[in-house]
Amino acid sequence: MLGCGGVSERLRVVVTGGNRGVGREVAAEAVRRGHRVTIVARRPDAGAAAAAEIGADLVVGDLSSVRTVRALAGEIPETDVLVHNAALWPGRLALNEDGYEQAFFTNHLAPFLLNRLLEARLRRVVQVSAALYVRGRVDPGRTPTGRDFHNVRTYADTKLANLLMVPLFAERWRDTGVTIDAVHPGVLRTDLTVGDGLFGRVMKAAKWTLKPAGKAARPVADLLTADGTGRYFHVSKERPLKRKALDATLARTLWDDAARLLKEG
Repeated sequence: MLGCGGVSERLRVVVTGGNRGVGREVAAEAVRRGHRVTIVARRPDAGAAAAAEIGADLVVGDLSSVRTVRALAGEIPETDVLVHNAALWPGRLALNEDGYEQAFFTNHLAPFLLNRLLEARLRRVVQVSAALYVRGRVDPGRTPTGRDFHNVRTYADTKLANLLMVPLFAERWRDTGVTIDAVHPGVLRTDLTVGDGLFGRVMKAAKWTLKPAGKAARPVADLLTADGTGRYFHVSKERPLKRKALDATLARTLWDDAARLLKEG
């Protein structure tokens, strides 16, 4: 189990989707621990308000396409720790300007691209994950373009894709000093728990029985200064990944497909 402890140095921390929900709570906790925090938000007004309230800096940008991710990478300041928090839970199929299913791009490909574009400046990456990855199944020929879209499972697919990348990034960075870990902070009361249709109505009814987003602050913030790499945490406890997240052949295929965007974009 990780302990929060004090910080021996002031880290420069960037949190995507840091203007609301889990991201906001994590950013606020990082500020409380003495780090210099920059939140990434798509809407300037909401981002500015959140940044002012928690004492963080703001970068306006979004994770919707190769073009916007490249633009965002150019705006992100010098960074020690990058926290991938921003995510979509899609209620219907939508494709981005590159032809990818939007949640697959925002939740999986955007973090991959930012990791690669910023890796020379990073010391650590924390990937906010979800235990629902166990329900995911990624078909490289169908999932990226939404040909197997499902308004519940697609979110799980993206989180599985995230986790398949963690061991590969850990290995890529092993001799550079950059580390990466993933964490499921718990089932929490956030906008992600509200979708469309029957599922959305059920989740809206159950929403107020869930823990508040603030419960995510400590398990994610604890990893900002943790030692180790390539691990998965369920809240504050390290857990072994399920077999489907250790499929080396699938992981390499997804890696190569994502890396191709660096050359084409």
